[in-house]
Amino acid sequence: MIDTSWHRSDRYETSAQNVNAVILSAGRGSRLLPLTATRPKCLVPIGGKPILEWQLQTLAACGVARSSIVLGFGAQKVSHFLENEFLATMDLRTVLNPLYDVADNLISCWTARAEMGGDFILLNGDTLFEQGVVQRLLASDPAPVTVAISRKNAYDDDDMKVSCSGGTLLRIGKDLPARETNGESIGMLLFRQDGPELFREALERSVRHRHAASQYYLSVVNDLAARGLVKTASMEGLQWTEIDFLSDVSDAAQLVTAWHGDEEKMPFAARTSLRASVATD
Repeated sequence: MIDTSWHRSDRYETSAQNVNAVILSAGRGSRLLPLTATRPKCLVPIGGKPILEWQLQTLAACGVARSSIVLGFGAQKVSHFLENEFLATMDLRTVLNPLYDVADNLISCWTARAEMGGDFILLNGDTLFEQGVVQRLLASDPAPVTVAISRKNAYDDDDMKVSCSGGTLLRIGKDLPARETNGESIGMLLFRQDGPELFREALERSVRHRHAASQYYLSVVNDLAARGLVKTASMEGLQWTEIDFLSDVSDAAQLVTAWHGDEEKMPFAARTSLRASVATD
């Protein structure tokens, strides 16, 4: 029986230390060619460090202690980076999606379903964000699924648009008509209480469909929203960015420099020593 206690006014406490971050980093990122000619998108350097390193560093700074990274294109290069170049301050696991080149991210999620046994953050591998985004999402009112959203004046065909009312998600998808759109997903979701189980069960049903390979995982979230199980958390006033095109790289570099300040101007050895000191304090 599904627990519906989240509907009550009592607060469900979400501890960052008990949350696993599942990062979908299987894709090549062909729109970033030639940067992704021989390396996966998650290793594209932004302001001197790979996208994945920025993500893990920010999550760790927010207290998230575990991360499961879904790999595909260039999986060996990512594993080498994590094992030999990245100073880990959290427990890391990798999951291989062998169908990364023929299927969309619903299959990546299904591949990582064993990593979704408790509260978890689901994060697109091309989203960068300041610490406040994670902190606000973790502090949001309880719900099985919470989608981090933002708003702007206009939306294009590539935006993952949302329709919501009073903090409840009604619909989500790229094909949402303009008249129903009042925000966009930033590529970060939080699953709590019954949310992980509900999502895993929905993934199992979805992968049996003949068109599963061409589906986004947010199509599953859209189905859960139709059952009144999905809330939204507004990230207005906070900064985040997606890295889809070459033009996004320089813009993202300016943002991460602003977020992380003088630390990123240090030589690599000095930054490494600093992070090791912080991790052992």
